[in-house]
Amino acid sequence: MSSGVKVSQECLDKFQELKLGKKIKYIIYSLNDKNTEIVVQNTSTSTSYDDFLAELPPTECRYAIYDFEYEKGDAGKRNKICFFSWSPDDAKIKPKMVFASSKDALRKALVGISTEIQGTDFSEVSYDTVLDKVSRSTF
Repeated sequence: MSSGVKVSQECLDKFQELKLGKKIKYIIYSLNDKNTEIVVQNTSTSTSYDDFLAELPPTECRYAIYDFEYEKGDAGKRNKICFFSWSPDDAKIKPKMVFASSKDALRKALVGISTEIQGTDFSEVSYDTVLDKVSRSTF
């Protein structure tokens, strides 16, 4: 089901900047005030995963991209670009419905994502949970 929500060009540009430039560590996306377009809310160069988690509001939905860096035994450092769909349990129903039906528009526009994370509470997006998921992915 599609909501008809559009993806702003800035969303695509910032994603390319993260993917190719490796300067941006994460991008937080939200809907504009009229719920007609997905827009960039914030970008950051902070390498702290806790800083990223602090950007996810406990009562509002967001999408996010995070350039997740981790060690994989003898293989050394690895990076996986993760797409986060954040829809906390305490968010209002209507925004949750709009976010759920708009996710595919953004997800399909961002080419090069290796792992998708869906979170309804902070335990589902904790560092260890995400590390486990990216370590198992074969992309």
